[in-house]
Amino acid sequence: MPTRLRTLVTVLCAAVLGALLPAAPAHAESRTVQGGRLDWGIRSTFQSYVTGPVAKGSYSLTGGAATVGGSAFRFHSATGSYDGATGAFRASFSGGVRFVGHQQDGGAPQLDLTVSRPTVSISGGTGTLHVDVVSRAKGTGAVTTSRQVPFASLSLGGIDMRGGGTSVALNNVPATLTARGAESFAGYYTAGTALDPVSLSADVRPAAQRKQPSATPTEAGRSPTPVRAAGGPLADGAVDWGVRRTFREYVTGDIADGRWTLTAGAQDGGALFRFPGGEGTYRDGELTAAFRGAVRFTGAHGLDLTLSGVRAAVEDGTGTLYADVKSPGYQGTEVPLVTFTAKDLEPADGLVRVTEAPAKLTSRGAQAFGGMYQAGTEMDPVSLAVALTADAELPALPDLGSAPTESASPQPEPAVPGSAVPESAAPVAAAADDGSGFPALPVGLAAGALLLLAAAVAVRRRRARPAAEAPEES
Repeated sequence: MPTRLRTLVTVLCAAVLGALLPAAPAHAESRTVQGGRLDWGIRSTFQSYVTGPVAKGSYSLTGGAATVGGSAFRFHSATGSYDGATGAFRASFSGGVRFVGHQQDGGAPQLDLTVSRPTVSISGGTGTLHVDVVSRAKGTGAVTTSRQVPFASLSLGGIDMRGGGTSVALNNVPATLTARGAESFAGYYTAGTALDPVSLSADVRPAAQRKQPSATPTEAGRSPTPVRAAGGPLADGAVDWGVRRTFREYVTGDIADGRWTLTAGAQDGGALFRFPGGEGTYRDGELTAAFRGAVRFTGAHGLDLTLSGVRAAVEDGTGTLYADVKSPGYQGTEVPLVTFTAKDLEPADGLVRVTEAPAKLTSRGAQAFGGMYQAGTEMDPVSLAVALTADAELPALPDLGSAPTESASPQPEPAVPGSAVPESAAPVAAAADDGSGFPALPVGLAAGALLLLAAAVAVRRRRARPAAEAPEES
């Protein structure tokens, strides 16, 4: 090829590559994962064992975790990052579940296992599920706390995690217990044991623009003024309470086949209901507050129970949650439903908080539930937060993210090396434009375009040659 033609092709190739390369940083830059859910039953047979006639135990939920379906737990509020160019994904979810069983007379349960804060990490086609684990060893009874243990390996089954969409969703991904997971599982299962499959959906947001932080008063040489709130009228407040997990499961289960409806500003947090708009007073560890919102449970067999007019009172370290109750067999105003512990109720950062305080049903509460539960029955824990200053922020509700669309499920590996992954395996992350404004061409397609361009230039150059430069006829 003549020198001038080689130079021209080189320049044109550089120009084409220059047009393609600006799109790369937009795809390569990690974006924020904010909001979403992870559904996982850990191991359903373990649940059955814990609650069965041998262990005679139970499980409880913490941190806003919920139950979903037949045997899965729902963890919430995903946070992390996602790189659409490489498919690298990492998301941590909030909430936990504690299993207890083999209760000893007057002693600690022999079986005591808490699994919380599941984190899914995917890179290069390999997936791992990490969890925080607190477990009591069989035999010795030693309690071990482990943070972000690589608990299970995830079989992605050829799923291509690359994409530029606004969400990532995976469905029924097989999970296998790792050696580290077996150790933290207190020896109940060996490495390689199949666990329940994992499903998740997470919202993806554009990468946040980095801003230079402005000088704070302290940086400017001035000392910040501490906010002190000894008491007085409330600026805002909310109560979070799920009533009782098994009651919610009964309402939506096969027997009652019902549902619940929220009105007057009440909010659904998955495993709890939030009653907002707190008004009242706090002073010297004592609190009186009324909240907005109502929840109505309806279903078969005459189920129709409404709780409204929620009010909380704390005095001498004990809290009581009241509500107006309406059902076919009972009506009452300001019924004391449950009591909870609220010791050392002191303000911090403008907030007075009670977090997941154990709650027990009162005798009048038992009447309100039509005798379904006896007085003293453990109900869902109570959380409340009241703001004493206008700038104090209430705790966020569990963020379940957008309603998941069609999820990607693991598929068998392609039988022929290099064959395409089935379309059904494409992650939801690839469904929407990422806003970069330029399509990302696969490497093979880009190379082909350059070859075609070079060939076209060569043909054009030959046609433009003078007659004297034409090749001699043989």
